[in-house]
Amino acid sequence: MTVAPHPARWWHLRDDGKLQCDLCPRDCRLADGQRGFCFVRRRLGGELVLTTWGRSSGFCVDPIEKKPLHHFYPGSSVLSFGTAGCNLGCRFCQNWDISKATADDRLADEAGPEAIADEAVALGCRSVAFTYNDPVIFAEYAIDVAAACRARGLKTVAVTAGYVHPEPRRELFAAMDAANVDLKAFTEDFYRRLCFARLQPVLDTLEWLAKETGTWLEITTLLIPGQNDSEEEVARLSAWVAERLGPDVPLHFSAFHPAYKMLDVPATPRATLSRARRQALAAGLRHVYTGNVHDPEGDATRCPGCGEVVVARDWYEILDWRLGPGGRCLACGATVAGRFDDAPGDFGRRRVPVRIGGRGALA
Repeated sequence: MTVAPHPARWWHLRDDGKLQCDLCPRDCRLADGQRGFCFVRRRLGGELVLTTWGRSSGFCVDPIEKKPLHHFYPGSSVLSFGTAGCNLGCRFCQNWDISKATADDRLADEAGPEAIADEAVALGCRSVAFTYNDPVIFAEYAIDVAAACRARGLKTVAVTAGYVHPEPRRELFAAMDAANVDLKAFTEDFYRRLCFARLQPVLDTLEWLAKETGTWLEITTLLIPGQNDSEEEVARLSAWVAERLGPDVPLHFSAFHPAYKMLDVPATPRATLSRARRQALAAGLRHVYTGNVHDPEGDATRCPGCGEVVVARDWYEILDWRLGPGGRCLACGATVAGRFDDAPGDFGRRRVPVRIGGRGALA
């Protein structure tokens, strides 16, 4: 199919003749022909259009733990895709070839909502994830795909930085069953210098998700040596999550690897992740994980009642499952927060690129 620019939502015309995009806190003000910071929302005449509706940078079947989501149908497979562009400017972006790309640079696959949902069902996926770049900037497309997925019994997942205004936020996350939000640091200085954004709107999104929605929430913080990995900052971040979001919200500390504009910064030592995990557990969080390193203890889900391992993992593979119906610990009967089937999935650690209309083999 040939995809034309799609009418965008959440904008208004200003008295000075500029068109203001009201999707995210950037509030980009555009003359005719101009694109926003994200590059994919563009003014054409008197309206705003989304240039990436129906166009993807690629599709892949992943383990759900890779998103990362450890309490959302563990072991299941998820059809993952993104588009191009981003509304943050992170200098450490690990998907920079996608998030910093223009719409025409990277969008090789074209697929409408029905085709994506049909393919996910045919591939045996439990869910569809909007990831690789931020679904906030292609919210109209994500919402349309989510509707097609839900009609077929599929779950939907947003992997996002949470940098979005309240009105589109309500509509986007109403379409999502789960979200992993990148809390990139816990200082405004970090967000300003390294993301060209602000911290407070992200904290607002996290509180709103935890308190006002039924969307399952997990959080990821990429710990970058010398930037956001100090004991003091990790302590403040962990305490805030425990106090403002609740002790059952899973928190993932992931290892940084040199990327994009920060090639001169060393990779995060595993000891830093382990120390941060201990701090977060001491702050009262019940489910704290480490990522981007081989750490079976940091991958394990423990019962909040008796402390026994109820889900043992090796990378993205489920090794042991000790949960009964409703996510109850088989040892003590306590309920583990999350969304669980009666048995885990068995997708394992595979990563399978697929083409819509040209299905890859999952065997």
